[in-house]
Amino acid sequence: MMSTSRVLIMAGGILGLLGVVAGAMGVHALRDVLDAKALNTFETGVRFQIYHALALLAVGSLAGRWKTGFVKLSGVLFTAGVVLFSGSLYILAITGIGVFGAIAPLGGLSLMAAWTSLIVGAIRQREPS
Repeated sequence: MMSTSRVLIMAGGILGLLGVVAGAMGVHALRDVLDAKALNTFETGVRFQIYHALALLAVGSLAGRWKTGFVKLSGVLFTAGVVLFSGSLYILAITGIGVFGAIAPLGGLSLMAAWTSLIVGAIRQREPS
């Protein structure tokens, strides 16, 4: 069985890789297909995905050393937040179906909850004696 730390670092790596792929796709394949507003929406999804992939790498590193469930919870929330936030923005940008724009705030809330959980985990982490 893989450690939580390893799973979170792998998830961060996968999200980072897919963020780079999405960014390249946006620049090369979608630039001439999407209007400026849709391309901006797509780029926002990429930016948030990359930022939070990096956060997930940090959380994965901490999860092996900090023995609080809040750090692990933040990893789950970061992952869900990226899927909901960035994923809905990608679909919205490509399809123009507005209902996907309504999903993005749920992803945003998940990302905010992830940061909050990480803060609580840091507060609760005991210093070595």
